[in-house]
Amino acid sequence: MGATTVTGPDEQGAIKHWLSSIFPAQQGTFDPLLSFAAIGLLVVGFIAMSSASIEFAAERYGDPFFHSYRYLFHLGLSLFGALIIYRIPMNIWERTGWFWLMFAFVLLTLVLIPGIGREVNGSRRWLAFGPLTLQASEVAKVCIILYLAGYLVRRQDEVRDEWKGFIKPMIVLFAVTILLMLEPDFGATVVTLCTAFGMIFLAGVRLWQFSLVIMAALAALIILVVSEPYRLKRLTAYTDPWADQFDTGYQLTQSLIAFGRGEWLGVGLGNSIQKMFYLPESHTDFVFAIFAEEFGFIGAMFLIALFCLLIARILMIARRAEHQQHMFSAFVAYGIALMISGQVFINIGVNIALLPTKGLTLPFLSYGGSSLIVCCALLAMVFRINQELSSSKSPIVKNSIADGRKLSRTIAARKSRNIQKRALV
Repeated sequence: MGATTVTGPDEQGAIKHWLSSIFPAQQGTFDPLLSFAAIGLLVVGFIAMSSASIEFAAERYGDPFFHSYRYLFHLGLSLFGALIIYRIPMNIWERTGWFWLMFAFVLLTLVLIPGIGREVNGSRRWLAFGPLTLQASEVAKVCIILYLAGYLVRRQDEVRDEWKGFIKPMIVLFAVTILLMLEPDFGATVVTLCTAFGMIFLAGVRLWQFSLVIMAALAALIILVVSEPYRLKRLTAYTDPWADQFDTGYQLTQSLIAFGRGEWLGVGLGNSIQKMFYLPESHTDFVFAIFAEEFGFIGAMFLIALFCLLIARILMIARRAEHQQHMFSAFVAYGIALMISGQVFINIGVNIALLPTKGLTLPFLSYGGSSLIVCCALLAMVFRINQELSSSKSPIVKNSIADGRKLSRTIAARKSRNIQKRALV
């Protein structure tokens, strides 16, 4: 008479441990929190930009929804491009890193050539392609992330142990900085340098080497600020904007008035007064101030929470990629999180007079096709990284599978011995 063999508690625990190592929590290809943050920012961005631009569009173009239609057009292009980028494996971006670096240099050089680069408000930052314009610095920032991520993977030991591994990317960043400052685009320069330095720091560079370069970079930025009268004027106006509120401090004081009018719950969608030509660039650099005026402190905190959620999820995906030894994907995700968070911090900091005024867009909210397309492209890369991590098995998981097979053989042998013993009895 046969007997049913019951698996012991130790064996059950081992099996559960093995299964949990293969199927860890939150490993699905769909990340609901990341998707919620991305969709939420796009929806809020469309509403905020449309409201902030109504008066300006009606006066300039005779159509209050001119910028709204353009935003939807750019959003369509962004989503189409994002779908294409999502289909591209990350190893292709890794193999073509040098091409993207050269592409960035070409764009940053072309934009400086008279007749090719388009000049607006004294800055030559745009390339015209018929009805569309491309801001070269926006694309260049992405190219630098891709190149630097590949370099840090190839030369990680060299970056950690030798000066030359650390100096090589500094030479590239120096050349990019020169081209950006010739436009000039001080905001893009700061964001690019901060992103690159953050990626290099996460790669494990020695702290004293990193500190020396940071101090040198800060000294260079101070020289750049002092060397140009308009930058120095912005810095002095930032320290006390109310001292000259109708000239150098005008933009900051009007932005602060917008925040004051918003109070806790805001004046309501579409009811902003500051967007009626009181606050310059209300639909681009200062769209956050108009949003805070219309939706108040609560609305502003909700928007900041969406950005925090987005950045946190990207960092978690980057950390998971690092654990699974997908180092290129990890560095790309880290770079994307650093770039987005840097732009958000600087733009909001300028709006609340925490930082001196500089032209830098707020991702997903400020009007501008280049910024929106680049942001959606970056998110598509993050979703691709998450998909690849979910569908691939890390070395830890592979070892877990081997352990699981060994465990299965052990359990089968124990069952066989138990059956033989019972048969003898």
